Amino acid sequence: MTDAFERLADALNGLPNGFPRTQSNVEIEILRRIFSKEEASLACQLTGKPEPVDEIAERLGIAEAQIKTRLIQMAKHGLVWMSRNKARMTFRLAPFVVGIYESHLGKMDHEFAHLIEEYMESGGAEGIMKPQPAIHRVVPAQGAIKSEWILPYDDIKAMLEKAKSYRVRDCICRVQQDLLGKRKCDFPVKMCVTFSPVERPAHPNDVSKKEAIALLDRAEEIGLVHCVSNVIKDVFYICNCCGCCCGILRGVTDWGIEESVACANYYAKVDSELCDACGICVGRCQVKALEAKNGDVFVHREKCIGCGLCVTGCPSVAVSLERRQGAELVEPPDDFEAWEQMRLQVRNLLT
Repeated sequence: MTDAFERLADALNGLPNGFPRTQSNVEIEILRRIFSKEEASLACQLTGKPEPVDEIAERLGIAEAQIKTRLIQMAKHGLVWMSRNKARMTFRLAPFVVGIYESHLGKMDHEFAHLIEEYMESGGAEGIMKPQPAIHRVVPAQGAIKSEWILPYDDIKAMLEKAKSYRVRDCICRVQQDLLGKRKCDFPVKMCVTFSPVERPAHPNDVSKKEAIALLDRAEEIGLVHCVSNVIKDVFYICNCCGCCCGILRGVTDWGIEESVACANYYAKVDSELCDACGICVGRCQVKALEAKNGDVFVHREKCIGCGLCVTGCPSVAVSLERRQGAELVEPPDDFEAWEQMRLQVRNLLT
């Protein structure tokens, strides 16, 4: 009989996000560090479709009370996703990224960091980030866009204004790079914001709305890219990313996956009459889309992700964001369900 961890790896790869198998099987070692054998045995029998407890229990031949307790415990540890639908509790298998991996920041140590790096370099990054639509999309710096141009799904401050609870957590990507001893930047670690439309139980990482917005302003000031779920509705977190640590942006900078992140619907433009080629914008660009050459600064538009950090950092107001037009203007999927259907179709997994 196939090992539970092997079955779990295959089940995760069957989800829209993907969890590609590798020749070295390093992904199995990763799962063994996260799941117990019993948890893997149960998780591998779940799907990406939320199911009520009674249906799962009947399908697996396990007592409902027993499986409910186990699933609730697994949900608390981020191994499965739990939700309530018309007062019925449902469970589904969580994807590895974004999902299981980010929930296990507390287990990140030197060995785990190396396993993740090996997995990404062995095909994990390509299998997770290359299929479209991308997992994350870029939201432009708020000070970089004309107010009349900003699209509703790009207005992250409006999202925060509507929320009722806020938390800030460590960036798992910078923690991992620190443990590898390979971090190339000195950006703060505690820079990821999560927010909810409902009040949540008190947590040590709770912050106020004012503090959450101030953190976003700080991220723009120091030169970090805002990234969110690549959907219009139900965005609940904002990552503030650098091109040297972020697993998604490294798709562009390290692994040659040009569409690993969905670009914002804007692109940078330099006014050569105003530009004094100080190089600040070049240094702030996290994906190396700007280049200083012969006293001028050039934008490699095919690399530009529309984050606007070049705009907010320019002392001579020589850089601006222009809104993409026509076929270049791409709207994110409406919600996570639509996103999953599109990914399944691209990955030829629709049944």
